Amino acid sequence: MIKFIPIAGLLAVVTGFLQSGCSSYGQPGGIQEDTLQLPVVTLQRKDTVLQTAYVADIQAVKNIEIRARVKGFLEEIYVDEGRPVRKGQLLFKINDEEYKVALSRAKAALTNAIADARSTEVEMERVKLLVDRNVISASELEVAKSKLAADKASIEEERSAVQSAENHLSYTSIRAPFDGIIDRIPLKAGSLIDEGNLLTSLSDISSIYAYFSRPENEYLQYERTRQVTTPEGGDDVKLVLADGSNYSFPGKIETVEGEIKQNTGSIDFRARFPNPGKLLRHGATGKLFLSTKAENVLLVPQKSVFDIQDKNYVYVVGRDNKLHMQSFVPITRFSHYYIVREGLNAGDRILYEGVQRVKDGMVIRPRPVTADGIVAMK
Repeated sequence: MIKFIPIAGLLAVVTGFLQSGCSSYGQPGGIQEDTLQLPVVTLQRKDTVLQTAYVADIQAVKNIEIRARVKGFLEEIYVDEGRPVRKGQLLFKINDEEYKVALSRAKAALTNAIADARSTEVEMERVKLLVDRNVISASELEVAKSKLAADKASIEEERSAVQSAENHLSYTSIRAPFDGIIDRIPLKAGSLIDEGNLLTSLSDISSIYAYFSRPENEYLQYERTRQVTTPEGGDDVKLVLADGSNYSFPGKIETVEGEIKQNTGSIDFRARFPNPGKLLRHGATGKLFLSTKAENVLLVPQKSVFDIQDKNYVYVVGRDNKLHMQSFVPITRFSHYYIVREGLNAGDRILYEGVQRVKDGMVIRPRPVTADGIVAMK
């Protein structure tokens, strides 16, 4: 028996066949319309500046605690918190009445000691005259000389007491030991303070230190290469503040500590920055960027790289636009790039981004871009 196919069903079959044929073969090079169009970058050798970021601990070049050296009532506070002061400027005054009295007593005791010594000296001269006339024995003269020596020792002791009293009196006037900025003042006028009580802190922030730690391997590389590579500006470093803004002045690495910390395997570096506007304060934080020139290196964008079993891979795009995985060995990673040691060459086309959407052997439609993701000019 002959079976007839309904016209509607026949049209559906033909239409489906035509659509399938067009989608598979209607595009140049046999690429389907639904083939993913993905960004592709061509690797090139170039000169660049390597920047490595480190957490910076910012400290004043001088930062000291100012503490009371004598006991008493805090009589006057001559400065305010956060204000600049000059070296020698009077900051605090402790009531000094008892120290003035102590100084007067010490001076009076010194005067008495001097008078006693003078009297003993006169007595010794009289005894010497009598000994010379054989009126008394020579032992009497030795006794007089010993007494005079004791009186002179008393004079020195009393002079020391006067000096000590003068020092204690001077300690009641607390002055700035150097130019700087006053920190918080925890006590108020009228407070009873004891020896050693904290009055405030003083910071010299005309320049600041930025401390940062580097792993031992980076330290070794730094020491070995700084004579052959050219640090940008000669070991110049850049500081980015806590709000993300760039600090206006570059700093310079001054020194490296002499000991590697066993618990962290790192070593501390110290950089110095000028601070003419007093923007940086003691205890601030930021990021410090160390820049070094790298010449004729092959850069791979970080977003192009994926890891498999601790190896770095990219997708290389062949002439037929087919992807294949390629491993490479980096020298280092900085910012958003890897520097290639081996495994890739200048002129290789690699998938710029979208590695999670593809697999090995897949065909794509390349969209040329630069390493910054900007469409390349043809």
